[in-house]
Amino acid sequence: MKRTFLAAVVCALFATTTTLFAINGILHPTSINSIVYGDWAKKEDGTWAGKMDGKTYWYKLDSAAKLWWSTDGKSWAAVENGMWADKDGKWLKIGEGKLWWSADKGKTWGEVPEWKWQGPDGEWYKFDASWGLWVSK
Repeated sequence: MKRTFLAAVVCALFATTTTLFAINGILHPTSINSIVYGDWAKKEDGTWAGKMDGKTYWYKLDSAAKLWWSTDGKSWAAVENGMWADKDGKWLKIGEGKLWWSADKGKTWGEVPEWKWQGPDGEWYKFDASWGLWVSK
């Protein structure tokens, strides 16, 4: 009897917690591993898109926050200057533990507000404090 009651309580707590997480937008309904906060979802593969001269490039960071790029998403090379461009053509880079951008081709730099920028197709990206990538459309 005690075992049945305890099992019922555990099931009820699990169901309530899961429902509250789903209602508050913490769990994405299509994947139990996805994390969603408001309009922002953790980017599981850690990649984001960029365009230059009409060509799409993919970017990602390694564990040391070093920038890598690819034209096909399979072969990756280090980006020596560590920079990429946002939708408006501002250059972005990581340095001194912060995300920086420049609107004058690298002459002056300022910290990116909230560490977020817009990608070429209108999606928004941002980094968290441990350089995890988040996306919002």
